[in-house]
Amino acid sequence: MDKKSLKIETSSLSEENLLQWDRVQENLKENLGLQIYTSWLKNIKLIKEYNHYVVLGVQTRFFRDWITSRYADKILDEIKKHKLSINRIEFKIQEERTDSNTIYSQTPQNNVSDIKDSILNYNRLNPNLNFENFVLGESNKLAYLSAQKICTQLSRYNPLFIYGGVGLGKTHLINSIGLKLSEENNVMFISAERFMYQFIKSIKKNEMVSFKDFFRKANVFIIDDIQFIRGKEGLQEEFFHTFNSLFDKSSQIVISSDRAPNKLDRVQDRIKSRLSGGLVVDIGNPDYELKLKILKKKITEFENTFKEYPNLNEDVINYLAKDSNSNIRELIGVFNRIVAFSKMSKKQLNVNDCKIILKDVYKSSKIITIEKIQNVTSNFFSINLQEMLSQRRSRPLARPRQIAMYLAKKLTTRSLPEIGRKFANRDHTTVIHAVKTIDKLSQNNEEIKKNVEEIKSIILSE
Repeated sequence: MDKKSLKIETSSLSEENLLQWDRVQENLKENLGLQIYTSWLKNIKLIKEYNHYVVLGVQTRFFRDWITSRYADKILDEIKKHKLSINRIEFKIQEERTDSNTIYSQTPQNNVSDIKDSILNYNRLNPNLNFENFVLGESNKLAYLSAQKICTQLSRYNPLFIYGGVGLGKTHLINSIGLKLSEENNVMFISAERFMYQFIKSIKKNEMVSFKDFFRKANVFIIDDIQFIRGKEGLQEEFFHTFNSLFDKSSQIVISSDRAPNKLDRVQDRIKSRLSGGLVVDIGNPDYELKLKILKKKITEFENTFKEYPNLNEDVINYLAKDSNSNIRELIGVFNRIVAFSKMSKKQLNVNDCKIILKDVYKSSKIITIEKIQNVTSNFFSINLQEMLSQRRSRPLARPRQIAMYLAKKLTTRSLPEIGRKFANRDHTTVIHAVKTIDKLSQNNEEIKKNVEEIKSIILSE
């Protein structure tokens, strides 16, 4: 064979040995399924092939991280079936072209409306969360005034960053801003979780240009619970560029979080710097006066809705406001629970009733032990504790003993045998008899009923 023929054969052989990426793609689609292939693998490009590895192109960092963590091994296995010499793959991010004229000549126009329609499903401001029904107190005053200020002077504080614990009114405030500004502005209101969902969806459908265009055209951008982006690198990258684009065109940005910007761990420093660059205000835990205002407002709402007064006296209302360690959302839940119990029992609850009902909620409710019940009961009747626990059956000892057993059953989660053992190893049937006896006497004997209530009150208040 002459040299010319040998050269042609070698060249032909080299072409045949190149990895056939379209065949690899076909096999991936067949083996992994159409849905996975269409969502994640379809747009991977073969950029360069070397002796022992290949470089594959993907659209974004998020795309790269997702494929690397879930499908890289499967892709390499499939490549090795076609070319055994390949033993690794690398991914390269291919930047999207940002020229709008070029993009829209390649992207169907209805992509924009698809994104718009899907976002409008949850981009809805709640008309009930407005400035008019926001209850103002010392703990939320600065945040409230800041929120109102940007409604009259857009971009005066940009961004406005409101942070605080769960259930303190952050979402109420930023929703109020959205309602007020939506009268004359293009307002985008979305949670960070929904922002991520739409981001992933747009990547899968190859609609990132439309995604960017839709979010960046707002002149008021409000995002709730920004802490949700922690640890999500691809999402942080997109949020950073969205933030910059909006900021550069003087769009008002409003953000809420459960912590201050500098406390957002696993968030890029450049994002934390941006978030801290405007006005950062916090909403603290509600004080007694604010909780009292909220409860009275809930009573008024109850009256207007059901045309009747919730059966709560002033002592109960003050107790709910003073002794609770709840946030506003939990306080409203506590109010609803007390009103429901009052309606079901068809009586006006007193403070002691509320303490029992709310013993799992209020910080002031300490763990009640059988020993504590025994000590309080013996002190109340001015008898020696050991005598009360003894086997003597005289009335001055037996009745206090029965009351202590009764309260042990009502105020603790101990079983009947456990209670019996705490009373000098008595049988559980003795406890049952004591509970039935005091239950019956409380209905017919005012003195016994009063004694039981007073002892219970002492136990719960200590």
